[in-house]
Parts: sequence; C-alpha cells; structure tokens
Amino acid sequence: MSMPTVFLFHGVGGHSQENWLPWLKSALERKNYEVIVPDFPNPDHPMLSEWTDFFHQYDTLIDEHTVFVGHSLGGAFALRLLERMSKPIHACFLVASVWGVMGNQFDPVMRSFTEHPYDWKTIRQNVKHFSVIHSDNDPYITLSQAKELAKNLGIAVTLVSGGGHLNAAAGYREFPFLLERITAAS
Repeated sequence: MSMPTVFLFHGVGGHSQENWLPWLKSALERKNYEVIVPDFPNPDHPMLSEWTDFFHQYDTLIDEHTVFVGHSLGGAFALRLLERMSKPIHACFLVASVWGVMGNQFDPVMRSFTEHPYDWKTIRQNVKHFSVIHSDNDPYITLSQAKELAKNLGIAVTLVSGGGHLNAAAGYREFPFLLERITAAS
C-alpha cells in the first residue's frame, strides 16, 4: 500500500518554510509519507478564491488516504476545501485553527475564508478522522472558539497546555506531538 499524501497548509502571512512545517515535512518523509506544503498566493492578503484556484493543481493527488493539516488560516482553508470535495479524505488536523470571526485585527484580512457559514454536515462526511488541536493561551483564537469548532465537527478539543498559537513565536519549530497524532491516525 502506498503511504498517504499529507498536505500542510500555512496561515495568513505564512509560507512553507515557517513554524514547524519544514520539520514536520522532513519527519513525515522519513516515514515514507508524500508531503506537499503549498506556498499560497498573496499570504498577506489571502483570498479564498485565489487559494482554491491555486490548489486545483493537486486535485489528482487527493484520495481516501489523504491527510490535511491546517495551521491557523490554513485550518479555515482545509474546511472550505472539505465543503466542496466529492469524495472523503482520511484525516484532517486543525491546529490553532481560524474558522469564524475571532474578534481581532486579522478578521478583515480573513473575511473571504470566514464570512460565510460552513456546511458542517458535508465537512463531517468528507473526513474519517478529525482533530482540533488548540492551546489554552492562544493570543488570537480563544479556547471557547476552538471548542465550538470541535463541537461542529462532533469531537472534543485536543488541548496543548501553554502552547500559544502553536507557532515559532511560541517555541514550535518542531511539533512531535502532532507528528505522533498524524502517524497514529494513518
């Protein structure tokens, strides 16, 4: 059996070489996963339509073994992809994930991803295993928002204590816990 393809989605203002993305890519590749970390267009002024158009180049690589990992705005992007997909993937990990209005300075920038209601029923049907990984002191997204996201997906939050936004600024250049969760699910 071929190993699953894992997609890692960066957040607003982000890119493929930030935070724990390069570390996780290498760690998964050592375990024979295929790993794709797209650099989405205009990350400082992200538009859902642009990111979606850009992502179409990978359509043929997505199957029932595929795993999505979205950090921050990358999580909202994963949810938007899942709403539109015609066949389910294996797992989706939403890490410090944006999904709705957060009540901070980034809301206007992320509007194209967050302003419309989500089709939770379709999203749930399109993923076998969901995980919402969040910390109890994220400076941008409250734990209650993460809990609401998890509730919409029919699961509980996986809590990382004191993890901030689970990014490099909070000390996350490596993320062994996430690696473990991905390999356990696939």
